[in-house]
Amino acid sequence: MKKVPSLFLLVAIFFVAYTQLAKGQPQPRHDCKSRCGNVTIEYPFGISTGCYYPGDDVFNITCAEDKPNVIENIEVRNFYHSGQLRGMLPRSTVCYDGVRNDEFSSLWFQLDNLSLSTKNKFTLVGCNAWALLSTFGLQNYSTGCLSLCDSSSVPNNKCNGVGCCRTDVSVPLDSNRLEMQPARFENMTSVKHFNPCVYAFFVEDGMFNFSSTEDLENLRNVRQFPVVLDWSIGNHTCEQVVGRDICGGNSTCFDSTRGKGYNCKCLQGFEGNPYLSNGCQDINECTTSSSIHKHNCTDPKTCRNRDGGYYCKCQSGYGLDTTTMSCKRKDFGWAMILLGTTIVFLVILLGASLIKQRLRHRKDIELRQQFFEQNGGGMLIQRLSGAGPSNVDVKIFTEQGMQESTNDYDESRILGQGGQGTVYKGILPDNSVVAIKKARLGDRSQVEQFINEVVVLSQINHRNVVKLLGCCLETEVPLLVYEFITSGTLFDHLHGSTFDSSLSWEHRLRIAVEVAGTLAYLHSSASIPIIHRDVKTANILLDENLTAKVADFGASRLIPMDQEQLTTMVQGTLGYLDPEYYNTGLLNEKSDVYSFGVVLMELLSSQKALCFERLETSKHIVSYFVAAMKENRLHEIIDSQVMNEYNQREIQEASRIALECTRLMGEERPRMKEVAAKLEALRVKTTKHKWSDQYPEENDHLLGVQILSAQGDTSSIGYDSIKNVAILDIEAGR
Repeated sequence: MKKVPSLFLLVAIFFVAYTQLAKGQPQPRHDCKSRCGNVTIEYPFGISTGCYYPGDDVFNITCAEDKPNVIENIEVRNFYHSGQLRGMLPRSTVCYDGVRNDEFSSLWFQLDNLSLSTKNKFTLVGCNAWALLSTFGLQNYSTGCLSLCDSSSVPNNKCNGVGCCRTDVSVPLDSNRLEMQPARFENMTSVKHFNPCVYAFFVEDGMFNFSSTEDLENLRNVRQFPVVLDWSIGNHTCEQVVGRDICGGNSTCFDSTRGKGYNCKCLQGFEGNPYLSNGCQDINECTTSSSIHKHNCTDPKTCRNRDGGYYCKCQSGYGLDTTTMSCKRKDFGWAMILLGTTIVFLVILLGASLIKQRLRHRKDIELRQQFFEQNGGGMLIQRLSGAGPSNVDVKIFTEQGMQESTNDYDESRILGQGGQGTVYKGILPDNSVVAIKKARLGDRSQVEQFINEVVVLSQINHRNVVKLLGCCLETEVPLLVYEFITSGTLFDHLHGSTFDSSLSWEHRLRIAVEVAGTLAYLHSSASIPIIHRDVKTANILLDENLTAKVADFGASRLIPMDQEQLTTMVQGTLGYLDPEYYNTGLLNEKSDVYSFGVVLMELLSSQKALCFERLETSKHIVSYFVAAMKENRLHEIIDSQVMNEYNQREIQEASRIALECTRLMGEERPRMKEVAAKLEALRVKTTKHKWSDQYPEENDHLLGVQILSAQGDTSSIGYDSIKNVAILDIEAGR
């Protein structure tokens, strides 16, 4: 009785083996190695006997040093079931620089049962050179291209016959030996210094971009290029091997693009290796994440998978609409009942929502009032009423208006983020563009900082300070509305990629004068002295005329008239923070002077305040400048776009002013009014130099008038250019 099952099993095994052999499907062993390095080896290719298709040795892969090689030294990077593989072919080289090397001028190789795909290009790199491609077989074939150039100024990224040429490859299939040979025309010594070698090679189209600045001299470092090779099974078409092809189940045979042999591919709805007996497996379109094989049923729950495809199954009483691939009810008898029920339900729902909306509106009013108090509305009114003259143009905006102007605070509207909050771009109903600052709140002190900024800005009326248009206290996080400055921050212009950093010396000096004058105004001429406490290039905005606008007064402090300094929690930005203020906590106007000195150094050098790529002792820009001044190499750190032969003295003087501002002891630093006066004097000198360069005769006349005025009536033309202009810049307001 036990012999019957054994006999049945033997017959089944024999039948399967016979079926496979009859169809011509030898299969690989189960223990075959499937990887060589990072490359997957799949049948009909294999690494050892019994693992590759025995019909052709081209499928026998040699794995040496984790690199798969087909034929001889053709390294394979990828295998494709469609009848192609990507490999690496060496290039042919001939050098004329007298350097002995192991490269050779002529290179040939065997393709055996592989063919060069038409996706490849035969390419030559070199000046005044030519390259020849020859094939040998039943039918000989030759082609080539020519490259000419007179000098090293070869167009970049163009392989059009100047420094580089390429031609299409159409090699006869019966040619199994190919030879590449580059050469240069005789007596062409003028190009050898920048193009010592000439190179010829095959490369897949689109995989080589010619660079004249690198490839003419350094292509010798690249020894192999990617190429696409075509392969096929045997020498017969699908019609000639019908019933005997090696294509597995759920696959089909198609004639190779080589013109001989065939390849296999999985049927639609299947994927896998078509050369294995069970290599093509069904794709479950209902669960796959692939966009290529995804189903188009409107309701994913109706999708049903089947071999080679899927279908959309509707529940009982519904039929499939093939136009929309959705399920629709077959019988519309219950539709009217459902419609009536829906209408009644909607009426009840509408009434409930109206009541809920009215209650919500009342709750919103109460919530907005609560936020107004939490955000310091009462404190703001009290401080504005007792702070002296205020900005009469300050407007109170509504929460709804702020949401509409910022598109509900969309991320695309964010202009910048900092320690004091996030700034959005807003568009008001009159189409005016504003900047809306959303403060960061976490405790009571931050509420006071927000109110402090409103109070401070309400006391400032200066053309170089960002104008406060209004605020909104009805939101959970309070908002400030400023005028919109179009050209970004000074930091962006000096260090960013958004704007062109080509600020001239006149632009930079004018910006420095404007910022210094503004700080001097805040310290000396405002109704109550104000210390900014966070002066940095990121808080200096530039308008369309590159006029400086000082912004972000969230950390600023009002100084009582009877005090010269305050003891306060240290606040500011590393790199700009006054070291004396950092160590003692004593805040005075000299802290802003130090920060301005750092800004002036950035304007001169276009270097960041802190840069960890510089030497250990020069990571801070102040140390960087001090070392350069001591070693008499200031010219090395000044931006090359700033310094020229006419303004070196002015730049030296500006650098000394910056060093004076950043002295360690605050009492040794000048006041901002003195700094503004010195910088304005430099600006006058720069203007005179520029005028004298362009109009030398008029300049001589002007100097003569000034000398006469100084000797005679001083009230006619002459004036103290340093003091008067500086005072105008410091004290002028809107």
